[in-house]
Amino acid sequence: MNFFFRNLSSVNKRRLANFYSNKRGYVSSKIILIILVITFFSEFIANDKPLLISFKDQLYYPIIFDYQEIEFGGDFLTLADYRDPYLEDLIKENGWLLWPPVRYSFDTINYNLDKPAPSPPSKENWLGTDSQARDVFARLLYGLRVSLIFGFVLTIISSVFGVIAGAVQGYFGGWFDLFFQRFIEIWSGLPQLFILIIVSSFLTPGFWTLLIILLLFSWTSLVPVVRAEFLRTRNLDYILAAKSLGISDGSIMIRHVLPNAMVATLTFLPFILSSSIIALTSLDFLGLGLPPGSPSLGEMLRQGKDNLHAPWLGITAFLTLAITLTLLVFMGEAIRDAFDPRKDMR
Repeated sequence: MNFFFRNLSSVNKRRLANFYSNKRGYVSSKIILIILVITFFSEFIANDKPLLISFKDQLYYPIIFDYQEIEFGGDFLTLADYRDPYLEDLIKENGWLLWPPVRYSFDTINYNLDKPAPSPPSKENWLGTDSQARDVFARLLYGLRVSLIFGFVLTIISSVFGVIAGAVQGYFGGWFDLFFQRFIEIWSGLPQLFILIIVSSFLTPGFWTLLIILLLFSWTSLVPVVRAEFLRTRNLDYILAAKSLGISDGSIMIRHVLPNAMVATLTFLPFILSSSIIALTSLDFLGLGLPPGSPSLGEMLRQGKDNLHAPWLGITAFLTLAITLTLLVFMGEAIRDAFDPRKDMR
């Protein structure tokens, strides 16, 4: 790590120091990283399959491979249901099972509730169950992972398209810039919600379907920022000198102008990520998002609205969404401070 810091330029050292000086943003970025790691290993935290089984001195890995009931002394060739007390007793007679902390997946139904669903939090279901007797904690864990992955993928792809469009407009300018500015104004004015409703009428909404539809409109968010940076930079002396030396436009854009534009782009990324997560959550809340049964924060919010007598549903989803977005905003502030040339190293 010390070797890494020693080889940084003075500018990057200043940026890193400014990022660390924003304690709120620095801590928020650490928490976001921890949340990402935890959600990526959701199957090892909340699952209706054991992590490891020892049966007759042989190890089995149900979380990775599928096994038939007959392999553990059962009577059928169907896939093993490890929550079945009969099968669990058969395994324990000749071995043991290692369960994850939560013995429910996002779609596992608890048939042994003491109270009608949605049931309140208990030792068995830490955050209670929803209206279909599914564990809220498991659905929260898997739903948060889906939201974060969707947000990151949409942010990265839309940023790439936005940077390319803004770079071409700002560097060449003229009629080309004027034409695309008018096109973006018209394109941004299209009603996204109505288009989603129309698409949902003949296509089953899914992860990639929603990603493509939202990508059609989200790429324009970075265009004005990148365009302004290219317009400002293209007439500077070192750019004019590069042109006089015969360097190609593509090389100038990538090697000399783009690094300056990336400062503003990186500053906006956490906020674009937040808006992407909000977009997916809103669509799921309206019933236009992921397929029914998929783990989703928006679906949990809708269940909270439909079951006001079960406040743990709405409160859990709201707090999760609010905390996640707040952490992303704080992280964005730290990144903004890091790339602000007017901020001195402290």
